[in-house]
Amino acid sequence: MSRAQAESVIKNIIREIAQECASKGQAVSETLVAFMVKAVVLDPANEFNVDRTLTKDDVQKLIRLCVDRLMDTRSPALDTVKMQVYFDMNYTTRADFLDEHRRVLESRLLPVIREITDSRARTREELESLYRKIVSAVLLRSGLGSPTDIAVVREATAALQSVFPQTELGTFMTLTKREKERQLTELTMIVTGIRLFNKECGKGGEGIDDLPAILNEAVPATTQSVDGEIQSTLRSAYKYTAIVEAMHKGQVKEGPSIHLLKEALINTRQHETFLRIILPQFIHLAQLWSSFQDEMVLLSVLSNILASLEPFTRGHKELFSDDVLNIEGLTVKTDEERIQETAEQRVNAKDYQVEDKDWLFAATTKNFAKLHLQYRGYCAYTLGKFDRLLVPANPDIGVMRYREHYYAFSSKEAAYEFAQNPQEIIGLVAEGAKKSPELIQLLELHTQFSTITPYSQSREAGKMIEKPVTKCDSASQTDTHLLESNIVKTYAWNEWELRRKAIKLANLRNKVTHAMQTNGSNMRRDNETQVYLPKEQTTQTKMDNYSNVSKPQVFLEGMRGGGMSVPTVMTKVDLTVDVSEPPIVDQFYVRPKN
Repeated sequence: MSRAQAESVIKNIIREIAQECASKGQAVSETLVAFMVKAVVLDPANEFNVDRTLTKDDVQKLIRLCVDRLMDTRSPALDTVKMQVYFDMNYTTRADFLDEHRRVLESRLLPVIREITDSRARTREELESLYRKIVSAVLLRSGLGSPTDIAVVREATAALQSVFPQTELGTFMTLTKREKERQLTELTMIVTGIRLFNKECGKGGEGIDDLPAILNEAVPATTQSVDGEIQSTLRSAYKYTAIVEAMHKGQVKEGPSIHLLKEALINTRQHETFLRIILPQFIHLAQLWSSFQDEMVLLSVLSNILASLEPFTRGHKELFSDDVLNIEGLTVKTDEERIQETAEQRVNAKDYQVEDKDWLFAATTKNFAKLHLQYRGYCAYTLGKFDRLLVPANPDIGVMRYREHYYAFSSKEAAYEFAQNPQEIIGLVAEGAKKSPELIQLLELHTQFSTITPYSQSREAGKMIEKPVTKCDSASQTDTHLLESNIVKTYAWNEWELRRKAIKLANLRNKVTHAMQTNGSNMRRDNETQVYLPKEQTTQTKMDNYSNVSKPQVFLEGMRGGGMSVPTVMTKVDLTVDVSEPPIVDQFYVRPKN
């Protein structure tokens, strides 16, 4: 069966169940029917196999079981489911409430704004009528007074004329539609500011409510009412918890049905959860003084939701009156008393220290108070071991981190028992949720039952769950390229290049590969030789050398003179021998004496 066919079958089943309930005098919404269908299918006692296609008999059985549950007017489990469906359908964030209020206001103003922007006034009477419409639009959008009150209209007209006299209508008519709408918004804000200032000065403020005084009276009264509802719900929860505990321990043999008591306990805890969700909104109302009108709208909506939640708790109150719950010898403990009893208990951090299991404590964990505890802070062990018994946990005993989830316990013994086999206890909690589907919302088991998403996850998308900070001074390094490169070098974006390659491949089909070998290359092989690489060498020698130069010799002749009659004539003769010639041995001639 395809997904579309399956959805069509489910829609037909839901429609048939709603019609059958209506024929019996019980009007139910399709959202409630859809939730009940899922609850019946999840209940293992009904023996539905979600892995196979439902037969005709299965469909009839499913319809019958759903109708029987929806028509049970004395079932606390049904009241809890109705309460959850109503809260999911009506409660949203503060911003969503106010956005919806502004959207409705703008839709109501749309016809008046359209008359102003589409006007084609020409005559004096038409322009005066247009100006009155602008005054009415300013009053309706500001919400400060009624447009039918003469005094309010006169004050608003005077304030508008001080910034936008009637003579400016000619310029206003030349603007585009979008520009007209923008100017009307600005005029509304200016006129509102002027009137509020006049009210503060005691010179005007007709029809303007004293919103601070109204909020000062309404917020404390509503907050007190919520606190009273919470205390009443807690008293019932304390009694149910004590009785169920006593029955499990064998201290009470007779009394109300333990199954109905557990359903009533779930109902009271769910009611307490919704009340605590609403309570911070009232506190937030008292802290804001800038948007009093929005706060009044929000206060009205939350008050209506608060009043509408109370009928869903009447079933268990009528079923278990004070006389029925008045058991002799039974001690009823409050949540604070239970936590006080275990205030000094601490688990030993060295116990059960394995890879996926460790203990967190307030003294050693930085953001311990912000841990997102599983099962909305109820003891994980008692939920599984005692089959859906809701006992508040004391995180100061020690919070176990198991597979990135955080579990708290009501006692040290419960913590040790859970640590021995956590997967078994978690499975028991899931089985208990199948028996009581309202626990899926209360305990936030949406990860195990993905078809049902709780309001806390779908509505508050911006809320972050912080992980505990137990270590510091860490470092990490990111790879430069996380993904391997996959560059196709043969890729071509040009169409003509692709055509060229295609033609080339087509031509290769008609070609033949030839090979040849020459005689010169026949029987050749590759040879390799190894030589010593040349190295630099130097030598140094010494050589003595000389040169021989000729010794200059000069002979002077006639220096003695020739006497008185003969003049003296001196002759200079160069007798220097050239180097290239052999040496001349000097010969001396000795003149003999006479």
